[in-house]
Amino acid sequence: MKATQKEFAGLAQRAARDARVFFFCGPDESGASDAAAKIVSLLEDPGERIEMGGAELRRDPVRLGDEARSTSLFGGARHIWVRAQGDEAHDAVQTLLENDVEGCPVLIVATGATDKSRTAKLLAARPDGLVAMFYPPDLASATASVRAMANGAGLKLGSEIAERIARGAGLDTRLARSEVTKLALYLDASAETPRPVSAADLDAIGASTEDDDFAPLVDAVLGGRREAVGPELKRMREQGMNPVGLLLAFERRAAQLAGLNSRLGDGRDVAGFLKAEAGARRVFWKDQPALTVQLQLWRGHRLERLVARLVGLHQMLLANSQDSELLLADGLLTIARSARPNSRRPTNTTS
Repeated sequence: MKATQKEFAGLAQRAARDARVFFFCGPDESGASDAAAKIVSLLEDPGERIEMGGAELRRDPVRLGDEARSTSLFGGARHIWVRAQGDEAHDAVQTLLENDVEGCPVLIVATGATDKSRTAKLLAARPDGLVAMFYPPDLASATASVRAMANGAGLKLGSEIAERIARGAGLDTRLARSEVTKLALYLDASAETPRPVSAADLDAIGASTEDDDFAPLVDAVLGGRREAVGPELKRMREQGMNPVGLLLAFERRAAQLAGLNSRLGDGRDVAGFLKAEAGARRVFWKDQPALTVQLQLWRGHRLERLVARLVGLHQMLLANSQDSELLLADGLLTIARSARPNSRRPTNTTS
Protein backbone atom coordinates (compact mmCIF):
# COMPACT_ATOMS: atom_id res chain seq x y z
CA MET A 1 0.00 0.00 0.00
CA LYS A 2 1.08 3.54 -0.67
CA ALA A 3 -0.53 6.67 0.76
CA THR A 4 -0.06 10.36 0.19
CA GLN A 5 -0.17 12.75 3.12
CA LYS A 6 -3.83 13.51 2.39
CA GLU A 7 -4.78 9.85 1.95
CA PHE A 8 -3.17 8.58 5.13
CA ALA A 9 -6.00 9.47 7.55
CA GLY A 10 -8.56 7.55 5.49
CA LEU A 11 -6.25 4.58 5.00
CA ALA A 12 -4.83 4.28 8.52
CA GLN A 13 -7.53 2.01 9.95
CA ARG A 14 -7.20 -0.55 7.15
CA ALA A 15 -3.41 -0.36 7.19
CA ALA A 16 -3.27 -1.00 10.94
CA ARG A 17 -5.42 -4.09 10.40
CA ASP A 18 -3.77 -5.53 7.27
CA ALA A 19 -0.14 -4.37 7.17
CA ARG A 20 2.79 -5.53 9.27
CA VAL A 21 5.62 -3.27 8.01
CA PHE A 22 5.13 0.52 7.86
CA PHE A 23 7.54 3.02 6.27
CA PHE A 24 6.97 6.70 7.13
CA CYS A 25 9.23 9.12 5.28
CA GLY A 26 9.53 12.62 3.84
CA PRO A 27 11.00 15.91 5.06
CA ASP A 28 8.46 16.31 7.89
CA GLU A 29 9.85 14.03 10.59
CA SER A 30 7.24 15.17 13.11
CA GLY A 31 4.41 14.34 10.69
CA ALA A 32 5.93 10.92 9.99
CA SER A 33 6.27 10.26 13.73
CA ASP A 34 2.67 11.35 14.33
CA ALA A 35 1.51 8.94 11.62
CA ALA A 36 3.45 6.07 13.19
CA ALA A 37 1.92 6.88 16.57
CA LYS A 38 -1.53 6.90 14.94
CA ILE A 39 -0.97 3.39 13.59
CA VAL A 40 0.13 2.16 17.02
CA SER A 41 -3.04 3.61 18.56
CA LEU A 42 -5.11 1.66 16.00
CA LEU A 43 -3.43 -1.70 16.58
CA GLU A 44 -5.73 -4.17 18.29
CA ASP A 45 -3.04 -4.94 20.87
CA PRO A 46 0.18 -2.92 20.41
CA GLY A 47 1.76 -4.40 23.53
CA GLU A 48 5.41 -3.72 24.37
CA ARG A 49 7.34 -1.18 22.29
CA ILE A 50 10.82 -2.22 21.13
CA GLU A 51 12.96 0.67 19.83
CA MET A 52 15.75 0.12 17.33
CA GLY A 53 18.07 2.40 15.37
CA GLY A 54 18.70 2.32 11.65
CA ALA A 55 22.49 2.23 12.12
CA GLU A 56 22.35 -0.96 14.17
CA LEU A 57 20.07 -2.61 11.60
CA ARG A 58 22.49 -1.65 8.84
CA ARG A 59 25.26 -3.39 10.77
CA ASP A 60 23.10 -6.43 11.58
CA PRO A 61 20.22 -6.83 9.07
CA VAL A 62 19.10 -10.16 10.55
CA ARG A 63 18.29 -8.62 13.91
CA LEU A 64 15.02 -7.01 12.80
CA GLY A 65 13.57 -10.36 11.74
CA ASP A 66 14.76 -12.00 14.96
CA GLU A 67 13.12 -9.29 17.07
CA ALA A 68 9.91 -9.31 15.02
CA ARG A 69 9.48 -13.07 15.45
CA SER A 70 10.41 -13.24 19.13
CA THR A 71 7.91 -12.83 21.96
CA SER A 72 7.97 -10.29 24.77
CA LEU A 73 9.48 -11.10 28.13
CA PHE A 74 6.03 -11.72 29.58
CA GLY A 75 4.59 -13.44 26.52
CA GLY A 76 2.42 -10.51 25.43
CA ALA A 77 2.13 -8.55 22.19
CA ARG A 78 4.82 -6.18 20.98
CA HIS A 79 5.64 -3.79 18.14
CA ILE A 80 8.96 -2.49 16.85
CA TRP A 81 9.67 1.22 16.34
CA VAL A 82 12.70 1.98 14.13
CA ARG A 83 14.27 5.41 13.74
CA ALA A 84 16.37 5.39 10.60
CA GLN A 85 18.16 7.74 8.26
CA GLY A 86 17.49 7.22 4.57
CA ASP A 87 17.71 3.58 3.51
CA GLU A 88 19.59 2.33 6.58
CA ALA A 89 16.90 -0.30 7.25
CA HIS A 90 16.64 -1.58 3.64
CA ASP A 91 18.58 -4.83 4.02
CA ALA A 92 16.88 -5.57 7.35
CA VAL A 93 13.41 -5.06 5.83
CA GLN A 94 14.30 -7.18 2.81
CA THR A 95 15.49 -10.00 5.09
CA LEU A 96 12.32 -9.71 7.18
CA LEU A 97 10.05 -9.89 4.13
CA GLU A 98 11.87 -12.92 2.73
CA ASN A 99 10.94 -14.91 5.83
CA ASP A 100 7.47 -16.44 5.77
CA VAL A 101 7.07 -16.46 9.54
CA GLU A 102 4.53 -13.85 10.70
CA GLY A 103 6.13 -11.21 12.91
CA CYS A 104 4.94 -8.34 15.05
CA PRO A 105 4.24 -4.92 13.48
CA VAL A 106 7.34 -2.96 12.45
CA LEU A 107 7.07 0.84 12.12
CA ILE A 108 9.97 2.70 10.49
CA VAL A 109 10.32 6.49 10.69
CA ALA A 110 12.97 7.25 8.08
CA THR A 111 14.36 10.78 8.15
CA GLY A 112 15.83 11.87 4.82
CA ALA A 113 14.05 9.12 2.86
CA THR A 114 11.30 9.48 0.26
CA ASP A 115 8.63 7.25 -1.25
CA LYS A 116 11.14 6.58 -4.06
CA SER A 117 13.71 5.12 -1.65
CA ARG A 118 14.79 1.51 -2.02
CA THR A 119 13.04 0.56 1.23
CA ALA A 120 9.81 2.17 0.04
CA LYS A 121 9.97 0.21 -3.20
CA LEU A 122 10.11 -3.04 -1.21
CA LEU A 123 6.78 -2.22 0.46
CA ALA A 124 4.72 -0.01 -1.85
CA ALA A 125 3.15 -2.85 -3.87
CA ARG A 126 2.66 -5.26 -0.95
CA PRO A 127 -0.74 -5.62 0.77
CA ASP A 128 1.09 -6.21 4.07
CA GLY A 129 3.18 -3.04 3.79
CA LEU A 130 2.48 0.69 3.92
CA VAL A 131 4.53 3.60 2.58
CA ALA A 132 3.48 7.14 3.50
CA MET A 133 5.37 10.36 2.82
CA PHE A 134 4.95 13.60 4.75
CA TYR A 135 5.84 17.21 3.93
CA PRO A 136 6.21 20.01 6.50
CA PRO A 137 2.92 21.84 7.09
CA ASP A 138 2.56 25.50 6.27
CA LEU A 139 1.36 27.92 8.92
CA ALA A 140 -2.28 27.67 7.82
CA SER A 141 -2.42 23.87 7.92
CA ALA A 142 -0.49 23.72 11.20
CA THR A 143 -2.98 26.18 12.69
CA ALA A 144 -5.87 24.01 11.46
CA SER A 145 -4.21 20.97 13.06
CA VAL A 146 -3.92 22.82 16.37
CA ARG A 147 -7.61 23.69 16.27
CA ALA A 148 -8.48 20.05 15.55
CA MET A 149 -6.33 18.90 18.49
CA ALA A 150 -7.94 21.52 20.72
CA ASN A 151 -11.46 20.45 19.75
CA GLY A 152 -10.64 16.86 20.66
CA ALA A 153 -9.25 17.99 24.02
CA GLY A 154 -12.31 20.11 24.87
CA LEU A 155 -10.68 23.48 24.23
CA LYS A 156 -12.43 26.36 22.50
CA LEU A 157 -9.83 28.62 20.94
CA GLY A 158 -9.87 31.14 18.13
CA SER A 159 -7.64 31.19 15.08
CA GLU A 160 -5.27 33.78 16.56
CA ILE A 161 -4.44 31.64 19.58
CA ALA A 162 -4.22 28.50 17.43
CA GLU A 163 -1.79 30.28 15.11
CA ARG A 164 0.25 31.46 18.07
CA ILE A 165 0.58 27.87 19.31
CA ALA A 166 1.49 26.62 15.83
CA ARG A 167 4.09 29.34 15.33
CA GLY A 168 5.50 28.90 18.83
CA ALA A 169 5.91 25.18 18.16
CA GLY A 170 7.82 25.90 14.96
CA LEU A 171 5.00 24.15 13.02
CA ASP A 172 6.00 20.93 14.81
CA THR A 173 2.76 19.07 15.57
CA ARG A 174 4.35 17.08 18.39
CA LEU A 175 5.25 20.24 20.28
CA ALA A 176 1.88 21.77 19.49
CA ARG A 177 0.10 18.71 20.87
CA SER A 178 2.13 19.04 24.07
CA GLU A 179 0.94 22.64 24.45
CA VAL A 180 -2.68 21.64 23.83
CA THR A 181 -2.38 18.89 26.46
CA LYS A 182 -0.97 21.35 28.99
CA LEU A 183 -3.77 23.80 28.28
CA ALA A 184 -6.40 21.09 28.77
CA LEU A 185 -4.88 20.09 32.10
CA TYR A 186 -4.57 23.71 33.23
CA LEU A 187 -8.21 24.48 32.40
CA ASP A 188 -9.54 21.06 33.46
CA ALA A 189 -11.06 20.72 30.00
CA SER A 190 -12.39 17.58 28.33
CA ALA A 191 -14.70 16.65 25.48
CA GLU A 192 -17.54 16.49 28.02
CA THR A 193 -16.61 19.77 29.73
CA PRO A 194 -15.18 22.13 27.06
CA ARG A 195 -13.46 25.32 28.19
CA PRO A 196 -12.64 28.57 26.33
CA VAL A 197 -8.98 29.53 25.99
CA SER A 198 -7.70 33.09 26.39
CA ALA A 199 -4.31 34.61 25.64
CA ALA A 200 -3.76 34.86 29.41
CA ASP A 201 -4.27 31.09 29.72
CA LEU A 202 -1.64 30.53 27.06
CA ASP A 203 0.78 32.82 28.88
CA ALA A 204 0.09 31.01 32.16
CA ILE A 205 1.22 27.61 30.91
CA GLY A 206 4.29 29.07 29.20
CA ALA A 207 3.16 28.15 25.73
CA SER A 208 5.86 30.19 24.10
CA THR A 209 8.80 27.92 23.35
CA GLU A 210 12.49 28.68 23.60
CA ASP A 211 12.58 29.26 19.84
CA ASP A 212 12.84 33.04 20.30
CA ASP A 213 16.08 32.47 22.23
CA PHE A 214 17.25 29.85 19.75
CA ALA A 215 16.50 31.87 16.61
CA PRO A 216 19.63 34.10 16.60
CA LEU A 217 21.91 31.06 16.81
CA VAL A 218 19.90 29.10 14.24
CA ASP A 219 20.02 32.03 11.81
CA ALA A 220 23.73 32.68 12.39
CA VAL A 221 24.71 29.06 11.72
CA LEU A 222 22.40 28.36 8.78
CA GLY A 223 23.13 31.78 7.31
CA GLY A 224 26.86 31.05 7.37
CA ARG A 225 27.59 34.15 9.48
CA ARG A 226 30.71 32.75 11.11
CA GLU A 227 31.54 35.98 12.93
CA ALA A 228 28.23 35.73 14.81
CA VAL A 229 28.41 32.03 15.67
CA GLY A 230 31.08 32.38 18.38
CA PRO A 231 29.17 34.98 20.42
CA GLU A 232 25.95 32.99 20.00
CA LEU A 233 27.61 29.79 21.25
CA LYS A 234 28.91 31.76 24.23
CA ARG A 235 25.32 32.92 24.90
CA MET A 236 24.16 29.30 24.63
CA ARG A 237 26.56 28.30 27.42
CA GLU A 238 25.84 31.33 29.61
CA GLN A 239 22.06 30.86 29.39
CA GLY A 240 22.26 27.09 29.85
CA MET A 241 20.24 26.34 26.74
CA ASN A 242 19.15 22.73 26.41
CA PRO A 243 21.33 21.21 23.65
CA VAL A 244 18.68 18.77 22.42
CA GLY A 245 16.00 21.46 22.44
CA LEU A 246 18.30 23.76 20.48
CA LEU A 247 19.07 21.03 17.98
CA LEU A 248 15.34 20.42 17.50
CA ALA A 249 15.02 24.08 16.51
CA PHE A 250 17.65 23.48 13.81
CA GLU A 251 15.80 20.35 12.66
CA ARG A 252 12.51 22.25 12.42
CA ARG A 253 14.17 24.96 10.33
CA ALA A 254 15.76 22.33 8.05
CA ALA A 255 12.34 20.72 7.57
CA GLN A 256 10.86 24.13 6.78
CA LEU A 257 13.59 24.75 4.21
CA ALA A 258 12.87 21.37 2.62
CA GLY A 259 9.19 22.24 2.28
CA LEU A 260 9.98 25.66 0.83
CA ASN A 261 12.44 24.10 -1.62
CA SER A 262 9.79 21.71 -2.89
CA ARG A 263 7.36 24.58 -3.51
CA LEU A 264 9.98 26.88 -5.01
CA GLY A 265 11.15 24.24 -7.51
CA ASP A 266 13.54 25.70 -10.06
CA GLY A 267 12.49 29.27 -9.30
CA ARG A 268 15.24 31.82 -8.79
CA ASP A 269 13.30 34.73 -7.29
CA VAL A 270 13.65 33.56 -3.68
CA ALA A 271 12.75 36.94 -2.18
CA GLY A 272 9.58 37.22 -4.26
CA PHE A 273 8.64 33.64 -3.50
CA LEU A 274 8.99 34.17 0.26
CA LYS A 275 7.04 37.41 0.11
CA ALA A 276 4.17 35.47 -1.46
CA GLU A 277 4.52 32.69 1.14
CA ALA A 278 4.34 35.24 3.95
CA GLY A 279 1.31 36.86 2.31
CA ALA A 280 -0.39 33.47 2.24
CA ARG A 281 0.60 33.00 5.93
CA ARG A 282 2.69 29.95 5.16
CA VAL A 283 5.75 31.56 6.75
CA PHE A 284 6.00 34.09 9.55
CA TRP A 285 6.81 37.52 8.12
CA LYS A 286 9.57 38.14 10.68
CA ASP A 287 11.43 35.06 9.38
CA GLN A 288 11.54 36.32 5.78
CA PRO A 289 15.02 37.94 5.80
CA ALA A 290 16.71 34.90 7.40
CA LEU A 291 14.81 32.43 5.22
CA THR A 292 15.78 34.37 2.09
CA VAL A 293 19.46 33.85 2.87
CA GLN A 294 19.08 30.25 4.01
CA LEU A 295 16.94 29.17 1.07
CA GLN A 296 19.66 30.40 -1.29
CA LEU A 297 22.35 28.50 0.62
CA TRP A 298 20.61 25.19 1.34
CA ARG A 299 19.20 23.56 -1.78
CA GLY A 300 19.37 20.13 -3.42
CA HIS A 301 22.16 17.87 -2.22
CA ARG A 302 23.49 20.51 0.18
CA LEU A 303 20.15 20.51 2.02
CA GLU A 304 20.11 16.70 2.07
CA ARG A 305 23.58 16.68 3.63
CA LEU A 306 22.47 19.25 6.20
CA VAL A 307 19.52 17.07 7.24
CA ALA A 308 21.76 14.00 7.46
CA ARG A 309 24.32 15.93 9.55
CA LEU A 310 21.61 17.13 11.97
CA VAL A 311 20.25 13.61 12.37
CA GLY A 312 23.72 12.25 13.06
CA LEU A 313 24.36 15.05 15.54
CA HIS A 314 21.07 14.28 17.30
CA GLN A 315 22.08 10.63 17.70
CA MET A 316 25.47 11.67 19.09
CA LEU A 317 23.86 13.97 21.64
CA LEU A 318 21.49 11.28 22.87
CA ALA A 319 24.33 8.77 23.18
CA ASN A 320 26.71 11.21 24.94
CA SER A 321 24.52 13.39 27.13
CA GLN A 322 27.41 14.49 29.38
CA ASP A 323 29.28 16.02 26.45
CA SER A 324 26.22 17.18 24.53
CA GLU A 325 27.00 20.91 24.75
CA LEU A 326 30.54 20.44 23.43
CA LEU A 327 29.41 18.07 20.66
CA LEU A 328 26.65 20.46 19.61
CA ALA A 329 28.98 23.47 19.50
CA ASP A 330 31.47 21.54 17.35
CA GLY A 331 28.72 20.30 15.02
CA LEU A 332 27.22 23.77 14.60
CA LEU A 333 30.61 25.27 13.75
CA THR A 334 31.02 22.63 11.03
CA ILE A 335 27.60 23.47 9.61
CA ALA A 336 28.33 27.20 9.66
CA ARG A 337 31.56 26.62 7.71
CA SER A 338 29.80 24.43 5.15
CA ALA A 339 27.06 27.04 4.67
CA ARG A 340 29.56 29.27 2.84
CA PRO A 341 32.45 26.93 2.01
CA ASN A 342 34.21 29.37 -0.32
CA SER A 343 34.15 32.35 2.01
CA ARG A 344 37.45 33.65 3.35
CA ARG A 345 38.33 36.01 6.11
CA PRO A 346 39.52 39.33 4.75
CA THR A 347 43.27 39.76 5.05
CA ASN A 348 45.13 42.97 5.78
CA THR A 349 47.52 44.09 3.10
CA THR A 350 50.36 46.56 3.44
CA SER A 351 51.85 48.68 0.74
